[in-house]
Amino acid sequence: MADVKLTKTELRVQQVKLNRLQKYLPTLQLKKAMLQVEVVQASTELEIMLEEFATAEEKVAKYAALFTDRGVSDLFSAIKISRIETLHENIAGVDILVFQNLVFEPAQYSLFDTAPWFESAIRGVKELITIREKIRLIEEKKEALEKELREVSIRVNLFEKILIPRSQSNIKKIKIFLGDQQLAAVSQSKVAKKKILLRSKEKK
Repeated sequence: MADVKLTKTELRVQQVKLNRLQKYLPTLQLKKAMLQVEVVQASTELEIMLEEFATAEEKVAKYAALFTDRGVSDLFSAIKISRIETLHENIAGVDILVFQNLVFEPAQYSLFDTAPWFESAIRGVKELITIREKIRLIEEKKEALEKELREVSIRVNLFEKILIPRSQSNIKKIKIFLGDQQLAAVSQSKVAKKKILLRSKEKK
């Protein structure tokens, strides 16, 4: 970094810069705190969903042995995803997709040609797929929030540990230099006055 100019103009520049940095820092610190809370909440939400997925998976596993080749074909036709409905949500400046609903394509099998347990199995698999999609979106949300938190944390550290201390140091350095210059000027002025007085006395 180039040496700071030891001038009054540079002093004003550094003071304006410091004021701007100190004014913006609390906003960054608040955003960092909000993101930390959101990341913790997303982690908790993810843990809950993973537990729900494990429970749903156990239920579906009970039906696995009952499916014949034809039953598997009917199963696949009944669980085709048509669309995932989501909403956009802004969390601490981060655009997040929030799960709303999972829509499946209309079933292609006949209720009369399937076993009585088949409907329960389909519901179980659909629940499992729905939870899986929720987990995917929560993981994306958590990843996006963590990325933003890392970036904001870097900026907060930059402000707190580098930019603000550097600006304060520059201001101090300029003030000391200008103060020394002022003292030197006063001293020179006093010496000059003494010389003038001495000369005027000598002339008399």
